[in-house]
Amino acid sequence: MKTFKIVRILILPALMIISACAHHQKIPAEMPKTLYSADSGGDEILNRYAPLFVAHGYSAAYNRIGRPAARYDKQGNEQIYIDSENPVIYYLKQNFTTKKGSYTNLIYRVHFSKIPFSLIPFNLTAGSNVGLIVVITLDSQAKPVLVTTVNTCGCYKAIVPTSFLPGDALPLNWPKKPIMVYGEKLPWQLEYPSRGYPKALVHIRPGVHRVMDLEIAAEADLKNLQHFTIIKAPLKPARELERIPLGNTFTSFYYEKGPLKGHVKGSVKFLESIFLSLPSLDLFVGADKVYGDRKETGNPFYTSLKPWNRNDSDMGNFARFLEFWGWRL
Repeated sequence: MKTFKIVRILILPALMIISACAHHQKIPAEMPKTLYSADSGGDEILNRYAPLFVAHGYSAAYNRIGRPAARYDKQGNEQIYIDSENPVIYYLKQNFTTKKGSYTNLIYRVHFSKIPFSLIPFNLTAGSNVGLIVVITLDSQAKPVLVTTVNTCGCYKAIVPTSFLPGDALPLNWPKKPIMVYGEKLPWQLEYPSRGYPKALVHIRPGVHRVMDLEIAAEADLKNLQHFTIIKAPLKPARELERIPLGNTFTSFYYEKGPLKGHVKGSVKFLESIFLSLPSLDLFVGADKVYGDRKETGNPFYTSLKPWNRNDSDMGNFARFLEFWGWRL
């Protein structure tokens, strides 16, 4: 038993290092690039600020945004999967207040069929029904002040300010240079022009579906068909994930009771559970989750692995979440 513990202690850092190399794999040049764009659904402001998702490695089905769906397997058991041929962007709209003002979060959620298993580089996050969330935070003047990205497991959180955010709302000592987020280099600030309604482009790393870059693009630039192939994806309310058609009835995308309540069905990451459940004190660490107030979902959307930070890092309470990570809105 003691030998096993020693091996585990030694092997985990090695696996994490090897896994990190996945972020530095060379991505083949693609032209035109494939963009997913929101098409209909939601209100005017949700459509106006809906980000565009750049799907690098589109030729592989697991790099395509899809639609959560349900079916029965050969044994007659319910099976949740992602239909990669029918993309959907799900949305939530939530208000929150801080000591300095009132804000609105426009929350966009997309899903992919899987993160494929890889031995070299070792992929600790391999699993099914994975997803990504982008939050556009608007101030009381409906100007975007923050762009927050996070995978639907609560992992790989990044908060990037825009040029509309006052300097005194930044974390102390915020660097005016590219920021490193779990091996990815993101801009320290997104420059929004004072006129028009440009779009946030979210570049998604193939295979692992993490945000590898963020940029702001003018609408005119996105109409160049030599550079971009645009796939329209309907905007649907996130509550539809709780009523997925299954035969003559409906089922939820999430477990509705038991120890997995609030987690995406079929999304448990066994490798993460093996190696990270003990330090995080969460047997289902890495499993994808419902996003929202834990009083309603029963499941905190925490963004720090440290168990003592579980409440303060929960994105479901966005004002507290921002304060925890040093933002002074």
